[in-house]
Amino acid sequence: MGRTTLRSLVPSLRACAIVVGALILSAATGAGADNANPAPVNSLHGTKEVRLCDNQTTVRIAQNTPATRENGQHIAQALMTKWEAKNPQAAKDWVAEENEMHEVPPPADNHKLVGTGQNSTYGRVTAKDVEIWNRETYKLAVQGSQVFHSGAQLGSEIAVSCDMCHPRAANTHPETYPKFQEQLGKVALLRDMINWCIEHPVRGKRLADDDPKMKALEAYILAQRKGVALDYGRH
Repeated sequence: MGRTTLRSLVPSLRACAIVVGALILSAATGAGADNANPAPVNSLHGTKEVRLCDNQTTVRIAQNTPATRENGQHIAQALMTKWEAKNPQAAKDWVAEENEMHEVPPPADNHKLVGTGQNSTYGRVTAKDVEIWNRETYKLAVQGSQVFHSGAQLGSEIAVSCDMCHPRAANTHPETYPKFQEQLGKVALLRDMINWCIEHPVRGKRLADDDPKMKALEAYILAQRKGVALDYGRH
């Protein structure tokens, strides 16, 4: 199966204008104002706080900011700009990783199994079996991409989607889970971190473990790291 392009789904984060003056209160984004001791959401009249995945970088936006994709991009860009300023080397690595991931990779090719017998339950593998495995697996990863790139499907109240901070699932490193996550204060699975990000940067409602959207998100994120060796617990 060929590779399905996502260029129509993924706007270039670098091309987003960093025009956030109307969205972010300058009083809350001064040096150290929102990172040294972040104020609770809504503690300032008419504003709310949006927190990045690192649980430290924050911005404040007007409470009545329209939930449009354009505004969501501005919010995400403001968060990423602040994060990159604090983490210059990590930002370089993030950009390099982003540039490597432009499409959803196809699943493993299992055609070599045609004609072989797996066991008494499955019997001989046919070409049709392999095509079904390939099609259904790839479909789930592509569905995950659609959710990953849609603030609406993620239930975001501010129109932020996962790709705005993680283009093409860059800097997600699913191969390192389970691992201890400071944000959660415990060892987390990939789905735990996905839900944390949905609740905070995205400002949506967490997904159940068996939610089709959660399964699709995990499939897409894992697909984007195809070929990377598992190394659980790595930070």
